[in-house]
Amino acid sequence: MKERYFSAPGRVEIGGNHTDHQHGCVLAAAIDLEAKCSAVPNGTDTINIANEQYGSIHIDLSDLRVNEKEKDSSASLVRGVAAWFFEHGHAIGGFDATVTSNIPIGSGLSSSAAFEVLIGNVFKGLFGADVSPLDIAIAGKFAENYYFGKPCGLMDQAASSFGGLSLIDFEDPKNTIVKPINADLSGYALCVVATGGDHADLTPDYAAIPSEMKTVAKHFGKEYLREVNPDIFYSSINQMMHLSKRAILRAIHFFDDNGRVQKQADALERGDISTFLELVNESGYSSLAYLQNVFSSSDPHNQELTLALALSEKILTGKGAWRVHGGGFAGTILAFVPNKLKEAYKKQMSNVFGDDSCLFLNVRKEGGREI
Repeated sequence: MKERYFSAPGRVEIGGNHTDHQHGCVLAAAIDLEAKCSAVPNGTDTINIANEQYGSIHIDLSDLRVNEKEKDSSASLVRGVAAWFFEHGHAIGGFDATVTSNIPIGSGLSSSAAFEVLIGNVFKGLFGADVSPLDIAIAGKFAENYYFGKPCGLMDQAASSFGGLSLIDFEDPKNTIVKPINADLSGYALCVVATGGDHADLTPDYAAIPSEMKTVAKHFGKEYLREVNPDIFYSSINQMMHLSKRAILRAIHFFDDNGRVQKQADALERGDISTFLELVNESGYSSLAYLQNVFSSSDPHNQELTLALALSEKILTGKGAWRVHGGGFAGTILAFVPNKLKEAYKKQMSNVFGDDSCLFLNVRKEGGREI
C-alpha cells in the first residue's frame, strides 16, 4: 500500500499566558516548524513508529488502558490519542510510520502537541475518522492529561490543529470558538529565544498553577476562574486571605490577561501595532510579577528566562515587545523585534545564550493536515 504523508505545526503563544486551562481566551499562532511523517496501514492492531527524537514506539491497540510505565513518554501520547478516537466511535488501526520533527524539544513551541495532532491526522487520513480540527485537538489534550500525565489546557493542540493566527475562546471547551485574526506584523521579526533551561522536571510547577487558580474559583463555588465575575473577585479579596496569596496573585493575572487577549486581537485587526506591543509587555510583566512562572521557586538560582527578559527590555524598550513564552519556568521567551534591530538583538542574545538561541519564526497558515 502506498505511503501517505502528514504534517502538524508547532505554535507560539502570543497572548493569554496560562488562561486556557481556566477556560479563558488566548491569542496563538501556528509556526513554520513541524512534526511530519510518512505512514501506511499495516493490517494489524499494532502501531509501529520510528521517531528520531523519541526512539521506536510500539502500541498494541487491543490494550488502550493508561499505562503507568509509559507516562512522560511519546508512546503514552499515541496510546492516548488512539483511546480517545476509539472511545468516541472513530475508526483506528495499526500502521507503520516514520516521524521527524524540527521543533526543538523543551523549547516551549509545543513539540508534544504537534506530535499529538500529527497522530490524530494519521488516524483521520488512513482510517477515515470523521473528525474536525477541534476533535483532534481535544484528543491530543486528553492524551496529554490522562496518559502522559501533564495537566495542560487545549491551547497548544488547538493552535497546531487549526493553523494561522487565531483568537481561541475556551469558555465552553466543547464548543471552543476559533476566530482567525488578520494582522500585519511585517515590520517585526517574531523571535523565540531559547535560554538553555529544560522543562523536564518542572511538571509540579506547571501543575501548581491550575491547581491554585482552581482553589480561588472554588471559593466562589465555581470550578474555573472564567466562571467567576472579575468585579466580585476583586471586591472579595479581603475574604480570601486564608487562601494562598500566590493563588490570589495568579487569579489576578488570569482576570487581567484574559481581558488583554481581546484587546490585543482588536489592536491587530485595526493595525494598531503600538498598542498591541504595549499589551504584550503588560502581559509579560503580569506573568513575571503575579503568575510567577518565570523561574521555579524550588530553584531560584537558575533564572535564565528572567535574564533574557531583562536583556530584551534593555534593547527593545519603546521599540518592540518581550514576554515569557508558554508554560514558563524554563525554556523560551518571545520577542517582537523591529526588523532594523534584528541583527543587534540576535547578537546580544547569542552572546549570552549561545549561537543557536535565537529562532526567527513565521506564521504558518495551515494546521494539521495530510500533505
